[in-house]
Amino acid sequence: MASGKTLLVVYHSLTGGTRQMAEAAADAAAGEGVAVRLQHAARAGPDDVLAAHGYLFATPENLAAISGQLKDFFDRSYYPVLDQINARPYASLVCAGSDGSNAARQIARIATGWRLKAVAEPLIVCTHAQTPEAILAPKQIGAADLERCRALGAALAMGLALGIF
Repeated sequence: MASGKTLLVVYHSLTGGTRQMAEAAADAAAGEGVAVRLQHAARAGPDDVLAAHGYLFATPENLAAISGQLKDFFDRSYYPVLDQINARPYASLVCAGSDGSNAARQIARIATGWRLKAVAEPLIVCTHAQTPEAILAPKQIGAADLERCRALGAALAMGLALGIF
């Protein structure tokens, strides 16, 4: 059942953790009757945002904030799409070393400015990376956390496909 709806998944990942989370969510979403566009934040922009019916924003926690590349995506896209995407659904993924809540709050504030509708609580995966070596090391997200990402992606896509959002 193709709904004609598109889910845009925008992510940035330095050590691979956030990429794994975004890919798991996107893969599950693709099986729910929507087109899925998985875009690195450096390549995504206003046209991608306008063409989508729903959004999943994924970021690592960097110094208790969203990544600079995801922030750059929002900076480049914010005003060109303002008041053109009101009430569209979104959710967020955060790959955190310790907490992740501030990064999730930053995404929520930007989404509030865009007048998007949150359809799930932010999904935060904590890697507990606390030393410089652990923070910069490649990440491997566990199966249970990837399943949570898949469930969120599938739910967001299903809501779009069924017209719930």
